[in-house]
Amino acid sequence: MATLLLTAVGTLVGGPLGGALGALAGQQIDGALIGSGSREGPRLKELAVSTSSYGQAIPRHFGQVRTAGTIIWATDLVESKETSGGGKGKPKVTTFSYSVSFAVALSSNPVQSIGRIWADGNLLRGAAGDLKTSGTMRFYSGHGDQQPDPLIASAQGLDSPAYRDLAYVVFEDLQLGDFGNRIPALTFEVFALDTAPVRLSHLLPVITAQADGDVLEHLLGFSDEGGRLESTLSTIAQVYPIASHTNAGKLAVSKIEALPDVPAELASEVMPGDAESGQRSSGRERSRQAAANRPPHSLRYYDRDRDYQAGIQLARGQFAEGQTRMVELPATLAASSARALSLSLAQGSRWQKEQIKWRMAELDPSIGPGSQVSLPGIAGRWMIESWEWLDRGVELALERMAPSQSASIPADAGDASLPPDLIAPVSQIWAFEIPSDGTVDKNLPIYVAAMSASGSGWAGTALYVEQDGGLVPVGQSTRSKSTVGHLSTSLDGSPCTHLEASAAIEVDLVSEELTFPAGSATLLASGANRLFVDGEIIQFCASEKIGQARWRLLGLLRGRGGTEHLAQLGHSPGTPVILLDEAQLPIDAQLVAQGGNTRIAAIGLGDDEPSFADLQSTGISLVPLSPVHARYEIASDGGWNLCWTRRARGQWRWMDFVDTPLVEELENYVVGAGPVSDPVASWQTAQLSMLLDGTTIAGLVSSHGSMPLWVRQVGTFGTSPPTLIGNLG
Repeated sequence: MATLLLTAVGTLVGGPLGGALGALAGQQIDGALIGSGSREGPRLKELAVSTSSYGQAIPRHFGQVRTAGTIIWATDLVESKETSGGGKGKPKVTTFSYSVSFAVALSSNPVQSIGRIWADGNLLRGAAGDLKTSGTMRFYSGHGDQQPDPLIASAQGLDSPAYRDLAYVVFEDLQLGDFGNRIPALTFEVFALDTAPVRLSHLLPVITAQADGDVLEHLLGFSDEGGRLESTLSTIAQVYPIASHTNAGKLAVSKIEALPDVPAELASEVMPGDAESGQRSSGRERSRQAAANRPPHSLRYYDRDRDYQAGIQLARGQFAEGQTRMVELPATLAASSARALSLSLAQGSRWQKEQIKWRMAELDPSIGPGSQVSLPGIAGRWMIESWEWLDRGVELALERMAPSQSASIPADAGDASLPPDLIAPVSQIWAFEIPSDGTVDKNLPIYVAAMSASGSGWAGTALYVEQDGGLVPVGQSTRSKSTVGHLSTSLDGSPCTHLEASAAIEVDLVSEELTFPAGSATLLASGANRLFVDGEIIQFCASEKIGQARWRLLGLLRGRGGTEHLAQLGHSPGTPVILLDEAQLPIDAQLVAQGGNTRIAAIGLGDDEPSFADLQSTGISLVPLSPVHARYEIASDGGWNLCWTRRARGQWRWMDFVDTPLVEELENYVVGAGPVSDPVASWQTAQLSMLLDGTTIAGLVSSHGSMPLWVRQVGTFGTSPPTLIGNLG
């Protein structure tokens, strides 16, 4: 703040020179008050995303990391279109979707495998290796013998590269509908060949690493993005102090290990005489200097348990305001490990650099720079920082070691809103014919398919019809689950004469996340809350959840849409129950075998094999509804005056003062006596009434005994179920 203020004032008063002087003064004030903004080591990246730039370095990865990768090859977008709708009075809608194939380079050294993949922050690939959207993926580990990808080879021909010594993935026909029809911003969880923790020898293969100082405790993953070697070393050394020396003409490095239980003790110092003065020196020189840097108060890192998002762990203790710094370590750590490292850093910084120069006549060959030793008569433990051979002995530069941090303190990674990793369950499908609701073409049968699944990871399915041993796309797909379950108890038959207010059914849904809507008498009158139960249409007034996936549906209207003959039969436990709503997909009648059985298939992300359902063409959507209010009056001659009321397909509501529409091409009825399938007598009429004289009735009863008398409406495509008028005899 002072820098900005004094720069502006200085410029106003003294021009550019005054502005420079003001900035210098302001920087000194800001540094004294709040400290400088510099941070040690390279900065962490906030989950950088995949890019494609020439000359961009491809990093090496060790352990487990999350990386963005570089797009190295891609095709043009492939456009597909799908037409849906056109049913229930809706116009046809054509939607366009796009897919793309591309390759992403991940690492310039071989890696073992990849785990999860994030696209625009959501999971594209789960921990189980399942893609959350349509497409295929191939992984190449980056070894020197890997072969070209077949898709890239088909596009590039003989010039196709194999990208040897480069780990990469290829996405083929990845659907882009979930990502705004563009290649999403991708990040990848990479598991290198090396197991955790990371070792110095992994990072620095050209440098000899001492075996006893090779392991970098707690370090689960690290990415080397190229550049100078000392930059990588300095990044590590800010948290893991590193010692180096020459060994057989090569540079050897090692991490300064935790203090041994009993460090080696140096021999007593020698006190050589001075040739000029004749006096003997002490053989030691002790000094203390202030710490070179401000003490670190926190460590910033990539948190493994928060999907590798940046995390921070604070050290204990009090720090002077404006005199602390944050250490950034671009590496994968667990929260508890990061806390331990931050405490170790803070504790080490509190010890001033105390140094001793110790002159000896001889040196144990087993110790050297980086070794930790004790001194005779001096408390503490010391590290050999360097040595120098002199004509009167060996002079060691020793540095005081801070006490080890032995206390184990738990750490909290913090809350994070992580995308759920849901496994796509197997699709379930039911296909059936339903009665008309008056919103579709009266001359076409109505076939629908209901798709659902038992888990939350279901991402939709595409619909197919089996023909000649193959699958023909229906041209429809859905992401909407149908509310589907099974009867948990039996459902008795019903005469379907009134609203059964006290009747109830219990349904076990296939998934806990599915629900039934609430209801009311008004909603029932408008045709809402309809269930398909083995051909019968049932409406319910109310619903309540009574278990994890069990519901009770109360107040039933049975045999709706002309399904009274099925309601009278009742239903056994386990019968499928399907809520009829917008989630079902219509099936083109031209793809269905009329009067027979057709197999419908659904294929979704979680389906290794298609899920099939048998669609039986029953004709229930085309045949007229059976007449109602059938009755008779006995005439004086013993004859019967028959009458009934017409119903019509799709006419769910009875409008007052409005005649029921005919719907069929002609109005025609058949009245029969005896079995419906083989009546002993039948009569045709185009009226809603008929006179059956007494002589005919007496002759039928005399010849065949007592028998039912019924009426059926003859429609354009079939005959309705019978309605009983009475029993003759």
